Amino acid sequence: MRNSKQNLKVQYYLTALTVIVFALKVVAFLMTHALSVLSDTLESVVNIVATIVGSYSMYIAAKPKDKDHPYGHGKAEFVSSAFQGSLIIGVGCLIIYESIQSYFEPGTLHNLGKGFWLLVVIAIINISTALFVMQMGKKNNSSSLVTSGKLFLIDFFTTFSVAIGILILIFTGIQKVDSIIAILLGAWVVYDGYKILRTSLAGIMDEADMALLENVIKEIDANRNEKWIDLHNLRVIKYGPLLHIDCHLTTPWYLNVNEAHKIMDQFTDLIKSKFGDSVEFFIHIDGCMPFSCAICSIQTCEKRQNSFQKKLNWTMENVLANTKHQL
Repeated sequence: MRNSKQNLKVQYYLTALTVIVFALKVVAFLMTHALSVLSDTLESVVNIVATIVGSYSMYIAAKPKDKDHPYGHGKAEFVSSAFQGSLIIGVGCLIIYESIQSYFEPGTLHNLGKGFWLLVVIAIINISTALFVMQMGKKNNSSSLVTSGKLFLIDFFTTFSVAIGILILIFTGIQKVDSIIAILLGAWVVYDGYKILRTSLAGIMDEADMALLENVIKEIDANRNEKWIDLHNLRVIKYGPLLHIDCHLTTPWYLNVNEAHKIMDQFTDLIKSKFGDSVEFFIHIDGCMPFSCAICSIQTCEKRQNSFQKKLNWTMENVLANTKHQL
């Protein structure tokens, strides 16, 4: 909850900053009348709408669980990111369309030198904001905040590209450079919008995050307790800033409820120490079977029926399967 409120506060500041950046770009366009600058300005309109939507989605995501949403409201961030990605694709297509028209019917340009330096200032604002916000989003597990940071990163690349195009135009006088830069910029925007939309839809559909799964499994395998005899049917689902993990953990069959619960707490504490407190668990405790002895490394087990043969490393291939491991 604390991270969600912090994310929401940052998003509010971003909304105000996008308005400021947009105003600076309008000034740059009025100074230069360059189509590439206009294209960059249109992208900022999308950023304003996207950050407003992002702020609202974070407000929803920060709400506590209720009976209608037992896993919380974190998926609102994925919906927001999908909307932002769609807007980015739309503005990219518009930029390409206007740029192609301008290539064949170029307009008159003015004050390119002053416009160039103003674009440099805007680019510096964008890259500084993007790096800070993306780092904050990754730290707090907020897909919406990461997306907002990517918007500013995209804005940096587009504004910087436009500035370079204006500089080339100043030295060469070839006016079609303006349109060519704008077309390339539009293609870049469409591609980045697609990536954001693809990631968002994956979250909405509960698509497995393979990189995250691999990190979780590596952390558990590297710090195994000997009484964690087996681990299988592992699932990791993201609900905005919340991480939901469920799995089957095999422990010695002769432990009582309290002893087994203590072993489970050690398991959950390990994951929280690595991935933060915004993790909830649904862990099914299984008792070991005679075939488990071959992979069980408990040396003092008085109930052992078969000798230990070898340690079985936990990997993506065997931990995701819904079956107990055996040699």
